Amino acid sequence: MAYILLFPKLLAGPIVKYHEIADQLRIRPKSLEDVREGATRFCYGMGKKVLVADLSGDIANAVFALPIAQLSFGEAWLGALAFSAQIYFDFSAYSDMAIGIARVLGFRLRENFNYPYTAQNITEFWRRWHISLSSWIRECIYIPLGGSRVGTARTYVNLTVAFLLSGFWHGAAWTYVVWGIFHGLFLVVVTEINHSR
Repeated sequence: MAYILLFPKLLAGPIVKYHEIADQLRIRPKSLEDVREGATRFCYGMGKKVLVADLSGDIANAVFALPIAQLSFGEAWLGALAFSAQIYFDFSAYSDMAIGIARVLGFRLRENFNYPYTAQNITEFWRRWHISLSSWIRECIYIPLGGSRVGTARTYVNLTVAFLLSGFWHGAAWTYVVWGIFHGLFLVVVTEINHSR
């Protein structure tokens, strides 16, 4: 029950599995250093949310509200970049705040984002973006479907299904479903290219 109600990990991540914090639920040394570092991390996350994510969202919303006929090439790119910043800084800010609150309470949660927009390819991007969700999808969906041990065609189906469900996790709208399928198919293409080399 304590694990289920542990509020720092409930909403936006990081996703924490019971076995990762079972020992911490029983024994977790607390110190003023933990409180200081946790509070600092929380404030850092709050700053990312309020100063970067929300302002980027305002820009993206303003651009996306323009009629398509009035939208210039530069404005379209500005909207796309602002939305990309909003998504990343929203998610990573919530993770920072959750990790910070948990640290104040004596819990050590794992990192959830590792500069994903600096990734060299889509595979690396998904190793750096919402790390706890990616590992949960791998462990609870992709591997039970057979992972990459069931032949090439089935591996590609497994990747696509895993990312389709990831799209559903992000939101219950067709845009998220398409987003999930797009990323799954993109990973299939990259995997196929790497296999053919």
